[in-house]
Amino acid sequence: MTISLRNRRAGAAATATALALASLAALAGTATPASASGRATATAATATATATALVPASAAALKPASPAAFASPASGDPAVPSALTLPRPTGPYATGRDTLFLTDHERTDPWVPAAGARQLLVSLHYPARPGSGGAPAPYMPEAEARLMLAQRGLDDPEWPGLVAATRTFSRTDARPAPGRFPLVLLSPGFGTPRATLTGLAEELASRGYVVATADHPYESTGTELPDGRVLTCAACDEVAAQPDDAGRRQVLAAVSAGRAADFSFLLDRLTGPRPAWRHARTIDARRVGMAGHSIGGNAAASTMAADRRVDAGVNMDGTFFDPVAARGLDGRSFLMLGTDPDHAPGAGDTSWDEGWARLDGFQRWLTVRDSGHFTFTDTPAIGEQLGIVDPHAPLSAARSTTITRAYVTAFFDRSLRGRPARLLDGPAPAHPEVLFQRP
Repeated sequence: MTISLRNRRAGAAATATALALASLAALAGTATPASASGRATATAATATATATALVPASAAALKPASPAAFASPASGDPAVPSALTLPRPTGPYATGRDTLFLTDHERTDPWVPAAGARQLLVSLHYPARPGSGGAPAPYMPEAEARLMLAQRGLDDPEWPGLVAATRTFSRTDARPAPGRFPLVLLSPGFGTPRATLTGLAEELASRGYVVATADHPYESTGTELPDGRVLTCAACDEVAAQPDDAGRRQVLAAVSAGRAADFSFLLDRLTGPRPAWRHARTIDARRVGMAGHSIGGNAAASTMAADRRVDAGVNMDGTFFDPVAARGLDGRSFLMLGTDPDHAPGAGDTSWDEGWARLDGFQRWLTVRDSGHFTFTDTPAIGEQLGIVDPHAPLSAARSTTITRAYVTAFFDRSLRGRPARLLDGPAPAHPEVLFQRP
C-alpha cells in the first residue's frame, strides 16, 4: 500500500515546508515531489493542486512495517542499546564526537534578522584513542526527529524516539588519536538535519579525517539549540512564498551562497589563532575538503569559489542553484556523485552539464543505478530498519552505504592525501551500480 501525508496537526508551517521542498524537487528536474529516495511519486498537477498532499522527501510510495516490531530503549537506562543502529565504520581508528555552538557576530541571520547574529551548530567527528571516552554520542534530539518525520508524513508516535536513539559509534569525551588529520566539512540537504550525514562522518573519521558537519539554522525542519529552543525552516517558507520558479531558484542560490559564508566562518573558528574547538591541534589546515548532500553539495562548490582554503569538493545529488563559478575552481578537484538516470548527462538536471563544463581540475561524474536522492545519507539504513521500502529506489541500504563511503573516501584520499585511488579510474566489478559519465 502507499501512504500520504498523515500529520495534519503540523499546520501552516509544515504545509509551507512541504510546499517549499516539493518546489525544490521540481526545480531540481523532477516534476513531482520526491519520495524518501528522491524519486517522483505523484503527478505534478496533483502536487500543485493540494499542498497538504505534498510529500517531498517523504513517505509517498513507501511501505511501512508496524513499529511494534522494534523495541524502544528503556527510558533513562543508558545500558539499553537503541533499537536502530548506523552501519559500523570500517576504518582503523576509533572515533570521538564533540559539539560546538558558534556565533558569527559579523553576520545577521539571513532568514530571521530579528534573531540577531548568525549561529551554527556543528558536530565534530575525529580519530580517537581506542577505549577512551564515555557513552556513544546521541544521534539527534527527539524534537528534531519528530519534525523531520512529520514533514515526511511519518507521524507514528513511537518513531521519533526510535530515530533519535539510533546507535552511533562515536564516543563523547574521547581523547584524540595522535597526529594531525585532514579536515572535511559536511553540509546536509535543504530542510534536513545535520545528523543525517552521521554515518559518512563516522566513516571518514575512522579513516583518519576530522569531520565538521554543520546545521544551518532556519534551513532545516528543526534545529534544537543548547537552550532547548527548536528553530524551524524559515528558509522553506521563503521558498514557498515565491511567485515562480525563477524566484525559488534565486532563494535557493542564496541558501548555497549563505552556506559558503557559514563554512568560511567555521574554518576561521577551527583553524584560526584562537580556535573554538579544544582538539583543533589535530587539524591539518593545509588539507581541507568539503562534501554535501543536495543543496549542501551545491554549497561545496559555492564554498570553494568563495574560500581558497577548501582544496576539494563533493556534490552528492545536488542541483547547482548557485552555478559553478565561470572561472572554474582554480584547478581544484571536484566529484559529482548522483542518481541515475536523473543526474546523467542530458537528463533533467542540466545544472550538472553546465557545472561539469566549468570544472577545471581533477573531476569525476558518477551516477548510481537504482539509487534515490537520499541514497547518500543515513536515510536508507534507518528506513530499512523501520521496515520502510521504496520500490522506486531498490538499491539496498547496505549497497547505498558501501558505495557512498567507498567513492567519497577514495576521492578525499586522492585529493587531500595524494594517495592512489584506482576506484576513480573507471568502472569497478565490486560496484556494478556505479556508472562513469564522460560527456
